[in-house]
Order: sequence, then structure tokens, then C-alpha cells
Amino acid sequence: MRHKFIITLFLGIFILLTGCGNQEIVAPETGDMSGQKIAAQPGEMQYFDQTSETFSFPEIGGALRVMTRNIYLGFDVDVVLGAPNPADIPVLVAEAYQMLLSTDFPARAKAIAREIYKTRPHLIGLQEVATIRIQSPGDAILGGTVPAEKVLYNYLDILMAALENYGLHYKVAGIIQNADVELPMLVSRTPPAFDDVRLTDHDVVLAREDVDISNVMAENYQARLIVPEVGIQIPRGFVAVDARTGGKKYRFVTTHLEPAPNELILQIQLAQAGELAASLAEEKLPIVMLGDFNSPAPTGATYQFFESQGFIDTWTHNLLKYNPNGYTCCFTPDLRNPEITLSERIDIVYVRKKSLFGGGQFIGPVISVVVGDELRDRTPSGLWPSDHAGVAARLQIPQFPVWTLR
Repeated sequence: MRHKFIITLFLGIFILLTGCGNQEIVAPETGDMSGQKIAAQPGEMQYFDQTSETFSFPEIGGALRVMTRNIYLGFDVDVVLGAPNPADIPVLVAEAYQMLLSTDFPARAKAIAREIYKTRPHLIGLQEVATIRIQSPGDAILGGTVPAEKVLYNYLDILMAALENYGLHYKVAGIIQNADVELPMLVSRTPPAFDDVRLTDHDVVLAREDVDISNVMAENYQARLIVPEVGIQIPRGFVAVDARTGGKKYRFVTTHLEPAPNELILQIQLAQAGELAASLAEEKLPIVMLGDFNSPAPTGATYQFFESQGFIDTWTHNLLKYNPNGYTCCFTPDLRNPEITLSERIDIVYVRKKSLFGGGQFIGPVISVVVGDELRDRTPSGLWPSDHAGVAARLQIPQFPVWTLR
């Protein structure tokens, strides 16, 4: 469901507009950036280096390569949704919009495509894949319900173009639409003028062209955050697909659980995790489940819940030891912090493989690296590719031929 924000406190708006002087806030001219081409860097090698190490993901028979990547909306949505006074929303949206432009997703998409070029995953789980639309002039401030349709950025189209320009051929294997929120943005104080900004969030599974996909499931969780102050619900969900490559078949899942800054929202996150685990409870295929779980390893309640459900955190089996912490979160919202500030590991690659004969799981050797976490990974203008780092992993999960499993 698309949400239109309605401000009924006209007195609050009057105070906002008249109490701040005659400064004009103008939204930059917009245009459809979704088809923008991003040139590849010539002569790039297929390797991944960390500090003094050189690491590669060579093609090995029977190995599955995966990546989880939160690509970041480009601004801190919590600042807007957490506004104590609804009358502040239009100004906060204008500030968020300026940050969205300054964090420059087309440039960041090139950096993310470069990570994928180096690691060549068979399957990728993407989170915060946004479509940003504009309506000018807007009608939300007066209670209008006409949706914004003019596309400013389509992150999925931009990233797919960047991958093609690196000679990489991926397909969208599954997608789930999560939040769809439209809010007014102040563009002028004198005279008062407002545009509308619409954000639609998705989680996406990308599959390399040589991977066969079937049995696609995309569902939203029943448990969701409700922001009563602005009358908005924030649905989240998951995408699951059967993926066949190298003569083996897997159930591949990606999700983005609700951030949990307090105990109340933690219960929502845990409820979402419970729904996801229940949907996979009877799965016979080996499961590779990855994403932004917003639960720090190893102490987070949701992290420990998934372990109790038989999911193995592959980072704890990583054969590479030069980055033992594996931190993935977080950089500052403007992506311009000059130092590496990662301090938590919340982007996880889990595996669950039920034994046909009882006993414990054996998931095979794991080689895993963090991507987008070094100073050299930034864009030429100094932007980190995302407010998260990503995780790429090569897994060798032993299993019987696919015909015995499903």
C-alpha cells in the first residue's frame, strides 16, 4: 500500500513558514537517471585484495559464490520518520532529499558493480533497492492522494546498467516491494511551495545468467513497524528462490529485518525472524539465507534465534583469518567519513543443511570476504559505496545430486 502523508496542523505549518525568515529552499531539477550508463574501468583483474593479501574467487566445481549487499537508500530515513512534530516533516524531507542527491547512487553503483566484478557471485541478495519519484507541485500537504510518478532514480536499473558495462550478465530472479511512502517536501518558504517525494523500497535477488531459477517466493512479513505520528506502516519481507548451478540445487533467501534500537522494536524484528524461519522449516534443500539482519553477531537476540533454528553463520567457519571481526556496519549517512568506522557484523550469510541420516551439519569449507570496507573502495569523490559493507562468500556445501532432493 502506498502511503500519503497528510498534515492537518495548519497552525504548525504557519508557524514553520513564518518563523524561519524568508529563506527559499529549492529542490534541484529532477530527471530520470534510471538509464544512465556507467563506464567500466579497463583492465580490471578478477581478484580481490585485502591489505597486503591477494585473494581470488576462482571457478571451482561444486562451489557456490554468493553476496549480500545493502546498497543504501542514500539518506537516514529514521530522522524523517522519527520527527517529534509532524509539522517538521517537510523541512526534514528537504534535508533528506539534498543528502540523497549528494550521496550520488549512480557513482556508488559503479563501485558496487566493481565489487561484483571481482567476486563474480552466482547469486546476490540486495537490500534497500529504492525507486525515488517526484511530484511537483505536490498535493500531499493538502491531503491529496495523487501518487508521485516522475522517476528520479531507479536503483535497480542503474545497478543493472553498471553491471552490463562491466560485462556482467545478471537477471532479476526475485523481488519484493516493501515500504512505499510519499511525503511533502518544502521547496520554498515565500511563497510556501511543496513537492512530494515518494520512496519505494525493495529487496532483490540477482542471479548470474548461468544459474537456473525456479520456485520463486516473495512475501511481506505480518509483523511490521507502525509510525502512528505520521500514519505510516513499514512492511518488510523476503525473497526465496530455488537456484541450480554446478549440478547442485539450493534454496536461496534474502531479507532485511527491521532495525531494533529498543526492546519494543526488537520484538518486531524477532517476529519477522520467526515468520522467515517458519517458512523454511520444512525445506529439504540446502538453504543459503543472507541479508541485513540488523542483529549483531554473536550477541544479538535475532542472531541467536537463527542459530537455535539450525542456521550456521558461515563467517565463523571462514578459512581466511586476516579479518577476524568481519564488521559490516556502519558508515555515516552522508558516506563521507574519512576513516573506517565499521564496528558491528549485521550482514550475515547463513547456511542450513539438514542431514538425511541424523547427526550434525557439515557445511563444507567457507572462504568469505568483506567488500566495500577499505578506503580504496570509495568513489573518486570520496563516497563509500554504501553505509554498509557487503559480504561475499564461496561455499562448498556437500549434497546429493539434485534429483534426490526435490
